Amino acid sequence: MKLKKFTLNTDYIFDLDFEDGTYATVDLSPLMGLKVSKQELQSANIDKDWGCLEFNGGLVDIEPKTLYHFSISK
Repeated sequence: MKLKKFTLNTDYIFDLDFEDGTYATVDLSPLMGLKVSKQELQSANIDKDWGCLEFNGGLVDIEPKTLYHFSISK
């Protein structure tokens, strides 16, 4: 399950759109912990091969399976 697109709303709140059509608005701060600061959120990108949400040029990423399960459990 790959992430197809995302939108950063405010702080750690993201709209996530997955390949299967699942769409969710979630607060990702619990997944990021202290690894991504508010200033670094603008570096968000989707890795085209893996479909994960990455930050800081790939130094921090959240795999799509984790994003998906976190999104649908909210």
